[in-house]
Amino acid sequence: MEENILYIKNVVCQRCKRSVREILEELKITYQEVSLGQAVLVQPLTVAEMSAIQKEFLRVGFEILFDKNEQLVNKIKSIITARIYKEDDYGSGKLSKVLSECLYYDYSHLTRVFTAIEGKTIQEFQNQVKIQRIKELLEYNEMNISEVASETGYSSATYLSTQFKKATGMSPSDYRLQKAQREVDLNML
Repeated sequence: MEENILYIKNVVCQRCKRSVREILEELKITYQEVSLGQAVLVQPLTVAEMSAIQKEFLRVGFEILFDKNEQLVNKIKSIITARIYKEDDYGSGKLSKVLSECLYYDYSHLTRVFTAIEGKTIQEFQNQVKIQRIKELLEYNEMNISEVASETGYSSATYLSTQFKKATGMSPSDYRLQKAQREVDLNML
């Protein structure tokens, strides 16, 4: 079955998954499912199909991963992203336990491989994804800071604000105001 799985770099959101499905359908390649970071195909690809997919994926910024360690890093990223965006239910347990259970490796091995390939720790990557998610939620302006904190797994609005300011140099409220100001400036054009 492993030969029927494509590990795809940069498939990190619903829009990316839709793009992968569209490419596969356009090339008439049948698949069982497309998820963050991978596509499960019905049958192995021919050389010509693989070449066509690689060409189309590169055109939209995706890349097929062949190296086992890169595939593992891609899986780690996909689990973290899906967990933060609540696309899959990985539970609310410690990230180290979730990753070890899902990937069947000791967490120390996962961290070594991840850091060697990415040049940052799993925790640093998770924090970056969380900050990006917080920015999105702030821009939607549908939740107050406490609700954003709860949605992104922070224990309080104060802790979220501290972490957000450390990462971006501004408070969540200032970020929201700055976004609103940019919109006003664009409307003046």
